[in-house]
Amino acid sequence: MDTAIHNTIDAVWRMESAKLIAGLTRLVRDVGIAEDLAQEALVVALEQWPKAGVPENPGAWLMTTAKHRALDLLRRKQMLDRKHGELGREMAERELTPPDFDAAFDDDIGDDLLRLMFIACHPVLSPEARVALTLRLLGGLTTDEIARAFLVPEATIAQRIVRAKRTLAQEDIPFEVPGSKELPQRLSSVLGVIYLVFNEGYSATAGDDWMRPALCEEALRLGRILAELAPQEAEVHGLVALMEIQASRSAARTGPEGRPVLLLDQDRAKWDRLLIQRGLAALERAESLGGKRGPYALQAAIAACHARAFKAEDTDWARMVQLYDELAQLMPSPIVELNRAVAVSMASGPGDALKLVDELTAEPSLKGYHLLPSVRGDLLARLGRFDEAQVECERAAAMTRNEREHELLLERAREFAARARRLVV
Repeated sequence: MDTAIHNTIDAVWRMESAKLIAGLTRLVRDVGIAEDLAQEALVVALEQWPKAGVPENPGAWLMTTAKHRALDLLRRKQMLDRKHGELGREMAERELTPPDFDAAFDDDIGDDLLRLMFIACHPVLSPEARVALTLRLLGGLTTDEIARAFLVPEATIAQRIVRAKRTLAQEDIPFEVPGSKELPQRLSSVLGVIYLVFNEGYSATAGDDWMRPALCEEALRLGRILAELAPQEAEVHGLVALMEIQASRSAARTGPEGRPVLLLDQDRAKWDRLLIQRGLAALERAESLGGKRGPYALQAAIAACHARAFKAEDTDWARMVQLYDELAQLMPSPIVELNRAVAVSMASGPGDALKLVDELTAEPSLKGYHLLPSVRGDLLARLGRFDEAQVECERAAAMTRNEREHELLLERAREFAARARRLVV
């Protein structure tokens, strides 16, 4: 196949697959069947486009092809009459005329994408399954791409996706936007999945790379889509703001050889000012919608304190401590307290912060969390206790599964050891 056409088909699929699957799911009421039908349309494109050329509107071509196959399937399975009957009864109850089925399929696709997000991120699925299914259905990623992104076998991802689709079918999950009572929990699940994908790209939990930019970009894309589909949801804009601002630092987070560069050591001239502006605008939108700020909006406000400071020493650390106080009240968490301690160290000094961190050492949930000894090591070093700092950094290095982070922590341990020897001399 001609490489240019193949690349075009791949690009079209990435852009259009979620719309295809969303529209087909509304038609057949089964996300697994909908994905199969969309894939069939892709196969037809792979067969015909190299010979006939790429259509003027490739997205519409795929949609039409997929729609015809879906209607054929419904007729074969004698589902169409039942669907008409269900729609007719629903409309009769509302004293309305049943719609034309073809026209119904061509309704505003935005609602369908929103419904697809809520299905892919449904709480009935495990968090791992939600992530895999979301990237598959809404991101258009292959199982191989998802597996490589998360450093797990392709068979594992394939199994998660198959089980997820089977669970959704067995539980008869409705293809709809949740009602007002259920919406907060369901929306929280969607936002959690998107942010989990972003975080895995921003700070990879394992492997040789410090970052996986493709995952950050995919999460940002999904977040921006969700913000357009749910413009009145403040936390959606809060999450987008948080991701935009964090993503703005990407170019400064690694050195020439891929080595991690910590936040306070970054060259802020490399921060992407356009992403920062977008993030601050999204944060302003979240706050303009009123009400109490949610956890994503608060974290975005914290990130904004960094973004607004052209130098690390210009950061409003006192404001950041206040925001962490607010976040801790809203979402009590040992990790929030650890991050708050870092802000306290910059606002009030390492001594006050070390007391807070020492209180967290007995927290069971942080037993294997490498950033706890890492932060403690940094505080000890700032207090001149380099021997202890070395030990803490070595402990942190032993805990992390990311090779780049492992190297950084060992390098810091060696640095603290050298400084300790100089003190002795």
